[in-house]
Amino acid sequence: MIITYDELINSKEKLLTIDRTNPFNVVGALINTFCNYDPANEEPFFDMFQVLMGDMQPISNMMKQQVKDRMTQNNKYPYIGKSYFIGATPANDYTPNQPLQIEVKTNPYTDEEEGFKRLFVKSGGADSDRPVTVRLAKDGSYYVWSDSFMGLLSDIKGLESANPWT
Repeated sequence: MIITYDELINSKEKLLTIDRTNPFNVVGALINTFCNYDPANEEPFFDMFQVLMGDMQPISNMMKQQVKDRMTQNNKYPYIGKSYFIGATPANDYTPNQPLQIEVKTNPYTDEEEGFKRLFVKSGGADSDRPVTVRLAKDGSYYVWSDSFMGLLSDIKGLESANPWT
C-alpha cells in the first residue's frame, strides 16, 4: 500500500489526527516521526513516538537511549527517516519525490500471529525491506509493538555528496 502525504507529519497534534485503525497508516506515521528527530531537542520526537507506541507501552529511558544511539550512529538522523520515502536515495542525498509517498508492504507472514501485523518498508539506502510490527489494541487502533521498529533505524548508505571516493 502506498501512503501519500502533502507534507511531513511534524507535530504530536497532527499525529493524533491519523487513522490508527489502519496499520499501514501507523507505519507511515512512524517513518514521518523519524524525520523529526533532533539530538539537541529530543522531547518533541519522543512525544510523537509515544503516541505511536500507545500509553500502554511507556517509552523507557533505555529505549530512548537505544533510539538515540541508532539515530546518531554515523550522523544519519537528518536522513534516516527520509530514506523510506519513494525516490529518496544516496545519489540524491535522500531527497524524496513529491508528493511524499511511503510504500508499506506485506508478505506471507504478515498475519501469522493474531492481533499483530508484520509490515515492511524499503529504504533507498538499504538492500532489503525492513520489518516493523504493529499490534491491534482493544480500542481498535494499531500501535507500534515493543522494539520491533529498531530494524528501521539500522545503518544505511551515506549521502553521495559526502562520499570522498569516485
